[in-house]
Amino acid sequence: MQRFALLGALLAMSAGAQTSSPSLPSFEGQVVYQVMPDRFFDGDRGNDAGVNRDDLRAWHGGDLQGLTNKLGYIGQLGATAVWLTPIYRQQAGNTSGTSPYHGYWPADFRDVDPHFGTLADFAAFTKSAHGAGMKVVLDQVINHYGYAAAAVKVRPAWFNGEAECAATKNKDVDCSLAGLPDLKQSNPEVRELLLDNADFWRKQGVDAFRYDAIKHVEGPFLKELLTRDRVAGTWTLGEWYDADTGTVADWQQAGFDSLFLFSLQSALRGSLMGGQSLTRVAGVLSRQGELPRPGEVALFLDNHDLPRFAQGSLFEDQAQARTRYALRALMTLKGVPVVYQGTEIAMRGGADPDNRRDMRFESEWTPAEKAVFGAAQDAIAVRKASRALSVGDEKLLPVPLSLEDDLLLLTRQAGNERVLAAWHRGRARKSYSLRLSALGLKDADQTLTRSLFAGQDAKVSVGGGWLHLSLPPEDAAVFALE
Repeated sequence: MQRFALLGALLAMSAGAQTSSPSLPSFEGQVVYQVMPDRFFDGDRGNDAGVNRDDLRAWHGGDLQGLTNKLGYIGQLGATAVWLTPIYRQQAGNTSGTSPYHGYWPADFRDVDPHFGTLADFAAFTKSAHGAGMKVVLDQVINHYGYAAAAVKVRPAWFNGEAECAATKNKDVDCSLAGLPDLKQSNPEVRELLLDNADFWRKQGVDAFRYDAIKHVEGPFLKELLTRDRVAGTWTLGEWYDADTGTVADWQQAGFDSLFLFSLQSALRGSLMGGQSLTRVAGVLSRQGELPRPGEVALFLDNHDLPRFAQGSLFEDQAQARTRYALRALMTLKGVPVVYQGTEIAMRGGADPDNRRDMRFESEWTPAEKAVFGAAQDAIAVRKASRALSVGDEKLLPVPLSLEDDLLLLTRQAGNERVLAAWHRGRARKSYSLRLSALGLKDADQTLTRSLFAGQDAKVSVGGGWLHLSLPPEDAAVFALE
């Protein structure tokens, strides 16, 4: 019910403004790399106060200088945008034995925490990122302050307390999230503070905002915030934990450019890493027609709030092979792929904070990790080189019922360019011959064509009304169609 109460306020925005107009901010065609700065790279040892790398709940020393130093690595992978978890000045002390290294316990929304550097360091980062052709996405906290932030005591009227929580029917919005001091966005001072925060960071060179925990934020405020963002040309990405296609569609209609499609992430984890039927993925993809702007939806395998994708297998070698499979598969889908730091080498890790281990770079990689990175790098390059894969329409093909568990086929098309993606769950190499008419295709004959992904022995041919596929086990391939 809470979801619909918020949407009731937001859907008053002009329906015409939600169409695929060129004037709307767009990230379609981008590949986003997610960074948690404290766990990425330490570029300035002078700001390492309180660092303890043996404790996953302590500061680890990563900073903006380190991120700037490693932009070449991110560019080498192929990402075109960098999403940073919050870099605000955080509360001074720990809460429940945890330091605010993650950035979600702010004390000052318009300054950089000394552990990360300074505003000048952030300016240097944005300048370098833009110079490298990358967009900057900054995490914005709009629901709360940190537990020990000074504002909690100095400005009590800014927050929902126990009385407000007890009196409301909208517990998600008017009660605290994990005990965090819950901002009352309807308070004029809070509203002005948060709206001005967005303007402040835009002036620092930020191209897009990822808004944290939108489920817990007042609807009228979100409406105003998103209207201002859209006027400013700022792309907006909302986080509604566990969002399915319907939720994403509703919030796109209400003004967000994008949300994370958690239902697809869950299906990818179960089907690709867990070895379950591909019908789970097909079920999510079959609902794409519900989305007002399917090319903007954020697609991901894992993030800082979920166990690592590679943690889904007990066996490290299997986890690495299936992560290669999943990264290739992800790059065939319509939407905006988001890769969390370390997923490109199949880093392992359980629930928070184990999913926030320090990033490791080339000199520390095993041969198997290098192979995963190579596959990720190649898959991103293939996507970027193909307009069909980057921004083309997506069509899920109806495979025979007897093959649904093991085979998923889809086409992507932009203008005259068309590709076929084939995901294969089978544990052994297998060939398939499928009638074009049953797939809804009318392709002309095509000689044997190899996958666009490097080092992959996958082939397709078309002849006599049949599509012939030869696919390796547990992998995703993509073919150019003539």
